[in-house]
Amino acid sequence: MNRKVVAYLLTSVLLGILFSFCNRPKEVLNRKDMEKLMYDVYIAEAMIENDYQNFDTPEKKEALISEVFRKHKTTQAQWDTSLSWYSDKIEIYLKMNDSVKARLQRRQKESEQIMNRQVQQEQSFAVRSHSPSYIPDNYSFDELNPKNGFRFQLDTTEITKKITNADFGFGFDVVGVPANSNPNLRVMLMLEYKDTVIYRSERITENRNYLLHGQKYILNDTIRGITGFVRLQDTIGIYRNIRFKNIFLDNPNDSVRKTPGNALTPKERALTDERPRPQAATTHI
Repeated sequence: MNRKVVAYLLTSVLLGILFSFCNRPKEVLNRKDMEKLMYDVYIAEAMIENDYQNFDTPEKKEALISEVFRKHKTTQAQWDTSLSWYSDKIEIYLKMNDSVKARLQRRQKESEQIMNRQVQQEQSFAVRSHSPSYIPDNYSFDELNPKNGFRFQLDTTEITKKITNADFGFGFDVVGVPANSNPNLRVMLMLEYKDTVIYRSERITENRNYLLHGQKYILNDTIRGITGFVRLQDTIGIYRNIRFKNIFLDNPNDSVRKTPGNALTPKERALTDERPRPQAATTHI
């Protein structure tokens, strides 16, 4: 008896659905055509919303939507009627909307993959075209693979040309770090001497000025190489708005705040103070 009741209910539901579709007015698009039209209308609306220069008047916006309707051989009136009819059948409408959104997400993912491949090719060319000692003035993670960053390496000849003072710094301004976030973003400076290697490292967690200190001389030793790294680990791309601005490797200027986290330790200060210095002439009064 229970099986008969269940079968009866299922049959009633199916017949109700079939009946509703059989009674779809002629001016209402069928589900397949409606989903195709919804897809193109959503893309057109996104273009209008994001491309202000090309769609800065109501006439231009209307022309784009009209072109979508012409493509699907329909009209604004038929779109409005079909949208109203499907909206009254909320379960069907939601399923259609989810299907269209899933298609849009697939297209966006495919577009991002194509763009990433193009950017990686451009980045690879840029790396090959610059020397290992090249340091960009500005760096944007949204233009690169989110796992990447940049690196540089200076030998003794390049250090002599670039570093003019005994004390120097690797500094930059950071913007675009979201509030209350903790990106896996780190900067490191490796200072190589004949018998010693000193590491400067800091985690980037907020928007501010950063400065990593270095010295040409330590006790009885002179710097022979400088290597720097900037690395962001961001597999899902939530930190692509982070920017490094005003990047430099030279004498710290007054506009860059020296951060306590990179101040010299007492031992390092002692080594710096004890480094060989040129003998200055003295005048006796």
